[in-house]
Amino acid sequence: MKPNAKLLRSLVQEIRQMSSGQNAKDNIMVQYVLNQARSHRETSEILCKAREELKNLAETYLCYLKSQRICKEIQVRYTGKGERSVKETADLVGFKLPHDPK
Repeated sequence: MKPNAKLLRSLVQEIRQMSSGQNAKDNIMVQYVLNQARSHRETSEILCKAREELKNLAETYLCYLKSQRICKEIQVRYTGKGERSVKETADLVGFKLPHDPK
């Protein structure tokens, strides 16, 4: 598989995860990304635009979307839920209590 195709698939997958419940074909963001990829493929050979322009832009969007998703997961995991027991807090940060089996 070509690296650009793999990058576009990853980008579409992140967009799909971000907008849950919506079909990828109906999603306007997916349509825009695919249209840009198609138009850039044609112009990069004819007009000699920077060949890595689409790749750099897609990598930037992919990094942004992954970072947003991970940030939301971290906020959900570590958000305050009131008082926690000592065991729950230790499990949350990866420690074991002295009386836990190793």
